[in-house]
Amino acid sequence: MSSPYRDDFRIKAYTFGEGSKALCIVGSMRGDEMQQLYIAGQLVDRLREAEARGHIPTGVSVSVVPCANPFSVNIEKRFWALDGTDINRMFPGYDRGETTQRIAAGLFEYIKDFSYGIQLASYYLPGHFLPHVRMMRTGREDVEDAILFGFPYVAVKDPQPFDTVLLNYNWQIWDCRAFSLYAGTTETIEPATASTAIHAILRFMAAKGMLTAVQKEATGMLQAGVVVDEDRMVVVKAPRAGILMTEVHPGQTVAQGQVIAHILHSYEGRTVSEVKAPCHGTVFFARNRSIAFQNTLLFRLVPE
Repeated sequence: MSSPYRDDFRIKAYTFGEGSKALCIVGSMRGDEMQQLYIAGQLVDRLREAEARGHIPTGVSVSVVPCANPFSVNIEKRFWALDGTDINRMFPGYDRGETTQRIAAGLFEYIKDFSYGIQLASYYLPGHFLPHVRMMRTGREDVEDAILFGFPYVAVKDPQPFDTVLLNYNWQIWDCRAFSLYAGTTETIEPATASTAIHAILRFMAAKGMLTAVQKEATGMLQAGVVVDEDRMVVVKAPRAGILMTEVHPGQTVAQGQVIAHILHSYEGRTVSEVKAPCHGTVFFARNRSIAFQNTLLFRLVPE
């Protein structure tokens, strides 16, 4: 699209191999998705090398869209700068609508016909996730394929009305087997977690016949994925407002009654509340902001 300021708005895709549209990977869609942008860029580098070595089979085409919202990245704003709308809440888009609707429509027109789709997604709350694959239960979800990524958890959820405008949901409606991949963080780059996500994607591609060879690191990290319904996760909220001091991290096992966070009085420094685990389980999500407001979601736990 033409722009009155600076350069025109463009979305760039990198395509490897030739033939049927096998897989599309979409990276950063919001301006603060640095981890997602980094992972997508690393995949472009790995797939360029794989193509040069002849490791992409004949008749297979793979595309990577590292960033679908470069304007917001450039000014470090999560959503569209002019009106605060979210591109990932605009699918399948409308080519005569508002700006973000047009962007979603243009992107979706290019990516909707792929057999498989992977979105490098971020959560609506700030925090750290245990790396996992997430799908919506549309009747077209494929749990067996999701397990091929080799993550410890595969999260499945029933779509709510506001989920019907997400990329993942619409990909599935257009008969694309879609997966949302959560790689730990959003605003900061964690190379170790990013590497885990990169290897998982390459491992998935090899398992589905899109790559004939992968690095040894990608073949040796397979884990037996546990399928967990998001509705069964235990939510822990802040009982008081104040400064948040978390005591646990994603992936850590906690016992019922264990103190997993303290909330301090913002002015006086004293502890006003101890946040305790309501059950035995594994920390799936942990908030990473210094301030917690009353009833803010602090943790998600996968119960034993």
